[in-house]
Amino acid sequence: MAAKDLEEPKSLPQSRYSDIAPNDPGGDLYPEGGLTGWLCVFGSFMGLLASLGVVNSLGTFQAYLEAHQLQKYNSGQIGWIFSIYTFLTFFCGIIVGPFFDARGPRVLVLVGSILTMITMTTLGLCVEYWHFLLSFGFCGGLGTSLVFTPAIAAVSHFFLQKRGIATGIAAGGGAIGGVIIPLVLESLIEQIGFAWATRVLALIWLVCLGVACITITSRLPTKPFSKENILPDLRIFRNIPFLLTTLAVFFVEWGLFIPISYISSYALAHGVSPKLSYHLLAIMNAGSFFGRVLPGYFADRLGRFNVLIITVALCLLSNVCLWLPASGSVPMLVVYSCAFGFFSGSGISLTPVCIGQLCETEHYGRYYATAYTVVSLGTLTGIPIAGEILSRANGDYWGLIIFTTCCYAGGLICAISVKVMQCGWCNIWSFY
Repeated sequence: MAAKDLEEPKSLPQSRYSDIAPNDPGGDLYPEGGLTGWLCVFGSFMGLLASLGVVNSLGTFQAYLEAHQLQKYNSGQIGWIFSIYTFLTFFCGIIVGPFFDARGPRVLVLVGSILTMITMTTLGLCVEYWHFLLSFGFCGGLGTSLVFTPAIAAVSHFFLQKRGIATGIAAGGGAIGGVIIPLVLESLIEQIGFAWATRVLALIWLVCLGVACITITSRLPTKPFSKENILPDLRIFRNIPFLLTTLAVFFVEWGLFIPISYISSYALAHGVSPKLSYHLLAIMNAGSFFGRVLPGYFADRLGRFNVLIITVALCLLSNVCLWLPASGSVPMLVVYSCAFGFFSGSGISLTPVCIGQLCETEHYGRYYATAYTVVSLGTLTGIPIAGEILSRANGDYWGLIIFTTCCYAGGLICAISVKVMQCGWCNIWSFY
């Protein structure tokens, strides 16, 4: 190895990183762990438990509000509350990302934690539609974005070769949060009421977000803001593989939140007990935990797009073969929740990696922000569209399930098209 390859970067203290070998083509050095690096992963896990945990538990809130505070509104109208929440979670990253690059995660995570706590403490006080829209939709969506984006991005500062598994572990926090929320609400609502149940969650979130504020750090020096990363650049859609990848992620995210939002209400409508109906979402998120970690591990060995194609195809088959014919069959609903949770879990961990594979590292922020500006439109419209389909079908869920299946079919077609363009039909299963 050349002597110049062993030189430390000027921006990093010699005493801290002197035993690190360069492992990035751009010349940057990554600790690939260490105490600070793994503490950052743990902090991201805790932050995502509180932020993405709510995203993965939308069905619990949707089912409860439909039956209680917002029962005079139809599913489509209620769906707008949760679609605005998910839209802001992804869309605000276009501003949060460049701020993180320039100033680090501290301020972002702190402000996001405060907004998240405001949401959880005021949710029990909401009684009108516009109360939930402001508290959960707008305040919660912005707070989640301020925690979610830096929590995912900070891990990449400490890992390159192990980035897939480290990001998967951190993202697993969202799945664990999605297990905790349905179980806590289901067990406490009957005992102490919805308002106090959400306050119990707020206390749990206070601990999680406090840990996140302390341990999520950046190892890179601050730098000026870059204007080219703040706004999306539509010219990069001239890159056809990137355009198709963006469309694939759009379709996947368009369909992803429909089962998450409606599985509990689906079970209730088919005569399943309220306790098990809420537990189905917890089961789905338990499967999602493993689906976030394991696909990232295999993607580094089998190819990122290969694993993405397989998991999207299996999500499609789960909807057609398990959810559509399930009706009130408890065993089939449990199997579906496990299967779909596992196969859909790769969405958080694989799609950013696939986008990053199509551009230079120094342009990743601009590509990621532009792609997810488009993807956020899917998260904004998916839940309300599914709700309107449900309302027009007089409460019959078959149309909603078909719509979800079509979303995954679109994502699968686009992902396969990228593989064909990059590798050709003969080498479609190459390690790409």
